Formats: sequence, structure tokens, C-alpha cells
Amino acid sequence: MRLLKQRTWLAVAALVIVQTPAMFAVKSATSPKRARVDRQIEQIESSTGTSGTVSVIIRHDGSTDWNSLLKTLKSKGIKVGRQARRSGAISLKISKTDLAYLETLPGVGSISGDAPVASDPMSAQNVFDQGGAGGVRKASQLRDQLGFTDSDPTGNGIGVAVIDSGIAAVPDLAGRISAFYDFTNGQGGIPAAPVDGYGHGTHVAGLIAGSGALSEGQFEGVAPNAHLIGLRVLDNSGSGSSSDVIAALEFAIANKDALGIDVINMSLGHPPYESAATDPMVQAVEAASQAGILVVVSSGNVGVNPSTNQVGYGGVLSPGNAPSAFTIASAKTQGTVDPNDDRIANYSSRGPTWFDGFAKPDFAVPGQNVVAPSAPGNFLATNYPSLLVDDSYGGKTYMALSGTSMAAGVESGLLAVVLEASRAAFTSTPGVHLSGNAIKAFSEYTALSMHDANGVAYDRLSQGAGRVNGQGLLSLVRSVDPGVPAGSPWIVAPVLSYSVYNGVVFPWSENIAWGQNLVWGENIINANNLVWGENIVWGENIVWGENLVWGENIVWGENLVWGENIVWGENLVWGENIVWGENLVWGENKVAGENILWGEKAPELPVLPVVGKRVH
Repeated sequence: MRLLKQRTWLAVAALVIVQTPAMFAVKSATSPKRARVDRQIEQIESSTGTSGTVSVIIRHDGSTDWNSLLKTLKSKGIKVGRQARRSGAISLKISKTDLAYLETLPGVGSISGDAPVASDPMSAQNVFDQGGAGGVRKASQLRDQLGFTDSDPTGNGIGVAVIDSGIAAVPDLAGRISAFYDFTNGQGGIPAAPVDGYGHGTHVAGLIAGSGALSEGQFEGVAPNAHLIGLRVLDNSGSGSSSDVIAALEFAIANKDALGIDVINMSLGHPPYESAATDPMVQAVEAASQAGILVVVSSGNVGVNPSTNQVGYGGVLSPGNAPSAFTIASAKTQGTVDPNDDRIANYSSRGPTWFDGFAKPDFAVPGQNVVAPSAPGNFLATNYPSLLVDDSYGGKTYMALSGTSMAAGVESGLLAVVLEASRAAFTSTPGVHLSGNAIKAFSEYTALSMHDANGVAYDRLSQGAGRVNGQGLLSLVRSVDPGVPAGSPWIVAPVLSYSVYNGVVFPWSENIAWGQNLVWGENIINANNLVWGENIVWGENIVWGENLVWGENIVWGENLVWGENIVWGENLVWGENIVWGENLVWGENKVAGENILWGEKAPELPVLPVVGKRVH
């Protein structure tokens, strides 16, 4: 095993106040503790003018009573919005002049801007995949491409919550929407009839659990018997707020059992403004993971420099930087079942994550030119009719879209299939099933390594562990007994470390990226390890066991420098370029990249797309 040793990096920003050890040294013992603030708040505080109000999210640090904190806020005249106790988040409307007061208020650990989120946060220049379209392909091929057969599970009894722009009750999804709640415009989860004015959520839901009713099964989803819980957080233009998303996550945790929520799909995000440890949306994702829900998040479509068309690194959106999330890159399958010709889409966001340097995404999933239902009269179909695809009856009731959003939907369907198999598998202890950590580890362990058109393997920051391998994952899930005591061997059936697609043998990756550590070998799956427990955060510093030894021969480059003109979000300037040290290595000696220059403006909402090229 090898240890990925992370070097500390520094983002030099004109609008950021840099705290140095000397600054801390001059503080007196009686100086009040100041809450951490994200880059949005730093920018607001450094801007001219003090009039107006701002929407912020504070995180309770536990040093005071929750109700006492609320009482203090209200006594100050601060408008308190949504509360998410499981992740410690409280949304507020506050005057700019009160920000300084809020920073010193006991119980406030961090302050973040209520960042806008979108299903498609990228500029028009980024929608074109430089690697080619590969043609619109049938979504019904997805199960074949994942290695599933007709006899494999279809997600029966598994619930997937889709946090998106809604879900329309189209024929392909009729009977599959078991609940629907609206969180837009500050609503606290209002029960409503299923709707989707933007069209994005319906497409994602169709990839997860569509029946293919209007296409005679041609455009069937990955888990056609799973049920869907619609949690609408994006409006008819595909936009929303972090506080709406956090409220939906809190709702999903609280109603996990009542609504049967096993998986959450989040095909949305915003640029990262702070570390994952303080990002309120990331922490809400972590809370959902700790509650036993598998959370699938798109990595983002920020993989290409809009000015130069150069593929770049460090574009993973929030909450794709959540350690426990299943963070998904988009793979182009070229319309074939053979994984050997799969490629990472250029637009797909690469790691590492900003601030923390996490190795993300976790793996790649088919997401290029996938066909799924179109919500009637939705924004995307109305404004971009070229996206529409014919059904079997002469109507245009489907859309062809591409992006990590779509890949995340496919992954959520895959997990629904795997969860059904897991619950039907042998266990010596009734009611005990594989944890989310175990399923994520098994997904990485069985993944298939990908390479570009020249046969060069993609680095870990582009493909994660590799392309997901549903066939291999099912095999491994069915071969272990999760009911044995921690530390005990749990392999109950032979495990072959390869899969066969279309007559071709593909070896598994047999490695796992656990936080900053890359571990591999069959010993990591031979026993019911402590790290598979639901109370363990993915990537925590844990001793794996006597047979696993951490190495120290993979390091971040000594000359790692973060530049001076990176733009992440509106008017938030980080720097001019990113220079990766020559020794920067992740995984099998793959250098992440050098001198990557990103654009000078924040990502914008989409413009006119082209079928086979549009990235959502």
C-alpha cells in the first residue's frame, strides 16, 4: 500500500484576508473567538457599502444550546429561516452591518453565503465535448453496459430521492413516484402534485427508474422497479439555493423510514467557497450518509477551459467534495457494451477538490447522450427542441442529454439494483446488510480502469477508481456475509477478480481511495472491517489491520503552486493559473497536469445546445 501525502497549498486571492501565525500570536487571551467565514462572506465584508441584507447559513458549533442561539439571533432582529439540526445549519437573512457581530456570537462556528445552486452551472463554451458525440444511443443499453442481465434485480423495494427540479408524472414514471415535496421559494417541503418546469429532474429520474412505456422498453431506466421520491429544490429555470437543498436533505433524513429512502440523487452543485469541513451543504450530505442513505452527487461539468478548450483539474463542485458521497464522473460509452472503448468526457470535472485536496471523483459512469423522459412543456424542451427524441408512437416525449448529472442518475439506478441484491443475499444475522461504506468500497474495488484513445490510462483524478462495473459489484455483494462480527472473514462464495463483457475479460481495479490513502490487494475485502461501519466517515484516519501497511512513496509535488487568477463563482478571484509540481502523483504515476488557466468570469447559465453535445 501507498500513502498519498498531501502538501498544504495556498490560494492567493486579492480579496481574501490571509491569516498568518503572527496574526494569531498578537491576539490576547480575552479576544473573542471568531467564526470561520467562506470566500463569499469575505468578499462581501471587503466590498464598499454596508447597506442591504445578505442570505447566509451559519453552522452551530455545539458550544451553546441550540434554542439559546436562536433566541439570541431573534432578539437582535435577525430573521431566522430554515433549521437543519442534523448538520447544524441555520439559514438567516442578515444586514451587512451585523456580519461582524455574527462572527463573534457564541455558538456560531462558521458563516457561509447561501450560495445559488444549479443543475447546469457552466458557461456556454463548456457544453461542447471535444472528444466527439458518439451518436445518440438507447438508454435501454445501460443495463447491458453495466453488465446486468434480465435476471438481475431491478431495484424492487428500493427508494431513490431525487433532489432536483422535480419529477413530472409522465407515462414512463407513472406509478413510480411514491411522494413529492416542494422546497422552492422557501417552502419547507410542501406536499404537492409532481411537476417539473425545467425538465432536468424528470430526465434524471427516468434514467434511474423509467419503465420505457412510450418506447416499448427501448428507453428503460437502470432500476425500473425502484420507487421515486421527488424533492423539488430547483425552479423552472434550473436554479435554487443551498438552503433549499439542505432543507431537502434534512427532510430526507427525518423521513428516511417513512418514505423508504435508500438513495439520494443530487445532480446539482455550486463552486466550492470553503473547506468540506465547514461547507453547510457538504455537511448535510455527510449527515445523510451517516443516517445510512447512499448519496450520489455529480462531480460537475467544469472540466474544460472555456477559452482554450484545454482539459483542466480542480473543477469538482460542492457537494461533490463530500468525502462520503458517491461522486460521479461522466463516461462516454461510444454506444457499445464493450468497456474498452469508454472514455472520460472532457467536460467532466476532475479533482482534486479545492481547499481539501480530496481525490475525487470516485468513479466514472455512462452519462453521454443518454435518452430519458421529457417533462411536458419543460424549459429545456421548449427552448431547445433539438434535444427531443421520438417515442414509439410518433411523439417527441424523450430527450437526449449529456453530463455528470446524467451519469449520477445512472449510478443511482445502479445502486438501487445493488441494494436489492444486497438485501436478498445471504446474511448470518437477519436484518444486517452491507453499509454504504462497504458498497462504495466494493464499487471502487470492482471498477474497470479506463484509458484514452491512445491507450494511455486516465489518472485517478479523472476517472476515480475507474468505470463502474455493475456485474462485478453484484458478484462481490453476493459473495460476502455482512452479518459476521467485525474483523471476521466474510467471503462465503468464490470471488473472481475480473468480469466478462461481450466475451472480453476485464480485470478489476482492486484498489480503494480511502481519503488521502490509496490501498489495494485482496486483503482489503477479505474481512468485515471496522471501516465499513456506518458511523465511520469515509476517509477517516483508521488502522486497517495487521495485513495492511501504509507506504510513503506517492507524494504531492514539492513544487505545488496554486496561481493567481482562478475564478470560482461570481467575482470571486483566486489567481492566474494553476501550476502542478512535476512530482505531483495520484495513483499509478500519472501527473495531474500543468499550467492550467481557467476563464476570467464565473460560470453562466446555458445557451443553445446541440443534440449529442449538450452537457447538463
